[in-house]
Amino acid sequence: MSRKAAVVALTALAPISWGSTYFVTTEFLPPDRPLFTGLMRALPAGLLLLALTRKLPRGAWWWKSAVLGALNIGAFFPLLFLAAYRLPGGVAAVVGSVGPLFVVGLAALFLGDRPTVKSLITAVAAAFGVSLVVLKAGAALDLVGVAAGLLSALSMSAGVVFTKRWGRPEGVGALALTGWQLTAGGLIILPVAFLVEGAPPALTGTNLAGYAYLAFGNTAISYFLWFRGIERLSASSVTLLGPLSPITAAIIGWVALGQALGPVQLFGMVIAFGATLAGQMGPRAPKSPEKVESFSSTERNGQEVSMDLEVSGVRR
Repeated sequence: MSRKAAVVALTALAPISWGSTYFVTTEFLPPDRPLFTGLMRALPAGLLLLALTRKLPRGAWWWKSAVLGALNIGAFFPLLFLAAYRLPGGVAAVVGSVGPLFVVGLAALFLGDRPTVKSLITAVAAAFGVSLVVLKAGAALDLVGVAAGLLSALSMSAGVVFTKRWGRPEGVGALALTGWQLTAGGLIILPVAFLVEGAPPALTGTNLAGYAYLAFGNTAISYFLWFRGIERLSASSVTLLGPLSPITAAIIGWVALGQALGPVQLFGMVIAFGATLAGQMGPRAPKSPEKVESFSSTERNGQEVSMDLEVSGVRR
């Protein structure tokens, strides 16, 4: 296996893990606590990574970490769950699947990356495949839910673009940077969760097991792999790994929950997975992952950006 293939495989574990979120949420967690769930995913994971790495931001990285934490976690989680609760799961997934198109536009604006015909076609194909997998006939639309879904996709897309633009400080690894973002995002969600949902619910052993999985396997490890992939791979190798999330969610629903998986859904999986494979055919990004905070205009040439297209029922 080549080095790039190994990095792609490791990065793909993140959206595959996120595809299990719906199952864990419905089977292990207390109902109707989306903000508390987002808080329990982000803050414990971030604090654990801070304790392991023993590195804090310095200088401009205090505000950069806050911005990235807000875009990737603090704003993304609440908007994502709002969309999931206001829309049928399939509609929410399809709305979120426009993320790669946002990335193409933001990358052109902030990174100087010209959109290619291939990137546009694969992004549209991925969204179409996802719609076949998850969208049900007669699904209702809710304007607030649609707006929340679009804003959540835009928030994560902007977070990925600026993660790519700023890189990370000299001597700071991806694990520490992940910890900074998760902690900042969790601290943003904390007051909102208590204001909107009140005191935490009484938790059972099953609930604690579910939250432990979401915080450490589904968030700390998965986000580390995802941010590491953003550094090491170009957009053609990373942007369209996201469809692995709804594919995984659909398979888990079929195996563990007895949900129907008919010919249309299987055809959608083939299209979405084909778009994922097509996204791996581009060149490797030339920038080393060990480089530092910002890119010069010369360094930006040829750089591409990726995003987390996570689309499942109550997803991340």
